[in-house]
Amino acid sequence: MSSSAPPPQEEPLVDYPLVEEREAGAPKPLSDRLRDPKTIISIVLPIVLVLLVAVTVGNIDLAALLGSIARADLLLLVAAFAVYYAGFPLRGIRWALLLRGAGTPIPVRDSTEIIFISWLVNCLVPAKLGDVYRAYLLRLNFTVSLSRTFGTVFIERVFDLFAITLLGLAAGFWSFRDGLSPEVRLIFGIGLAVIAALAIGLFVIRNFGARLIARLPLPHRMVEFYERFEEGVFSIQARQVPLIAVITGLIWATEAMRLYLVVLALGFEINLGISGAFFVALIASLLTAIPFTPAGLGVVESAIVTILVLIYGADTTEAGAIALLDRAISVLSIIVLGGIAYVLSSKTRGGSRVDRGGSGTDDGEMSPATRSG
Repeated sequence: MSSSAPPPQEEPLVDYPLVEEREAGAPKPLSDRLRDPKTIISIVLPIVLVLLVAVTVGNIDLAALLGSIARADLLLLVAAFAVYYAGFPLRGIRWALLLRGAGTPIPVRDSTEIIFISWLVNCLVPAKLGDVYRAYLLRLNFTVSLSRTFGTVFIERVFDLFAITLLGLAAGFWSFRDGLSPEVRLIFGIGLAVIAALAIGLFVIRNFGARLIARLPLPHRMVEFYERFEEGVFSIQARQVPLIAVITGLIWATEAMRLYLVVLALGFEINLGISGAFFVALIASLLTAIPFTPAGLGVVESAIVTILVLIYGADTTEAGAIALLDRAISVLSIIVLGGIAYVLSSKTRGGSRVDRGGSGTDDGEMSPATRSG
């Protein structure tokens, strides 16, 4: 009677440096992060600064601002809300396509749900930790590689930045075809610099990344992490690029149309138009890439007001009302509905864990069940 040798004990691999590994591989709970003084300061400070600047420097009449919001057309606000939330299934389809290219086919419903919950984290916690949490939730519910997953999130962000910049520049050229002011020229220059930096960065990663990493005195597992990350970044197939580009364009069209409908709902006589809404919304969205505050709090609102006042000649109180109402839809509603989803979703507890082809174990990673013994 032959006796089989016991299975070898695998050493847990911390595959995602920004995820705090615990006994079951869970990151720091969201409730703990919200009690962190740094998180509280990052949320409260920009709001206080914006209010102080709005009242003292911007001469915004808060009573008139709130009155304008109270008189807004409810049907148009519902339309703005619906258009904005139509972007989440599109984001889910896009991420599912990228994950499929990386060897992890998952249902669009699951990818959409995970993205929506991760947006809640981005609205509450700075440093874009929602992207980290998104990769963790996927790892918690599917047997996947975290580093490859982060690669798909990275290339998704690259598509977003390209789309924001190119669509914003195109809208700006159309909106200001009669002449470009110095402020618009500055914004265009920044946009072109962003495109150039993205293109150069992708070229370096694709052609020299692995060789550069190999020459650095890094632990073997760090090199493996980078290799899997690069696989996720460039797992997209050439024939998928046009489809993903179109989906990305539609996603950011929902952002612009949300702002346009908010302006219509408030009834302000601002010569913005759809092209102007694209320009303002996309330039403001570009600033959310600066991860100093949750969802760009303080930065984005200031940018919207500044652009509307300096470039489109809006009154500061009207611009403040537009920024406040637009951000209520894009941030406050996410906090409310995303909080409900966070509590009710089985994804946050790993209740729908599925093996998708073993792509998480073939590179030495362990499932949460294995790690917890």
